[in-house]
Amino acid sequence: MRKIVVYIASSLDGYVARENGDVDWLPETSESGYDAFYKSVDTVIMGKTTYEQVLIFGSYTYKNKKSFVFSRTNRNNDENVEFVSDIAKFVDDDFPGAGENIWLVGGPQIITSFLKQEAIDEIIITVIPVLLGKGIPLFKNGEKETKLELIKTEKFGQLVDLHYKVLK
Repeated sequence: MRKIVVYIASSLDGYVARENGDVDWLPETSESGYDAFYKSVDTVIMGKTTYEQVLIFGSYTYKNKKSFVFSRTNRNNDENVEFVSDIAKFVDDDFPGAGENIWLVGGPQIITSFLKQEAIDEIIITVIPVLLGKGIPLFKNGEKETKLELIKTEKFGQLVDLHYKVLK
């Protein structure tokens, strides 16, 4: 059975990046649940802004995973990803070409769109102990309430993973 999981870091006050998209506040630590989570997924999905942020760090990080990038302006110049423009059609068509364990990398716009489509099964938020004060919020204004059930918490040094099941 296919599972779509959001796994993302957030400041304690709910931001995933500074207003300019910078994530320089993220700690450089290997102590987290990321490695185990990453090994468990076969597909990554992200929005165009997140994709462009990933490319800033050098070569495409997720080459060993099936990758989909959602963009209103299709770009077809990266052999590592498939560009998709219609989230609703992709979900309605049962995630064509995707594997069984899907990581919805981000960002907030695509997370909100997938929540609207009721296509997210779990959300894992790594809370970083910093208050940014302003920035790009983890969740954009949604159109409806989404109930969650806390299924696990895990501490990694100063970081905490909050693992929720999305109730449908």
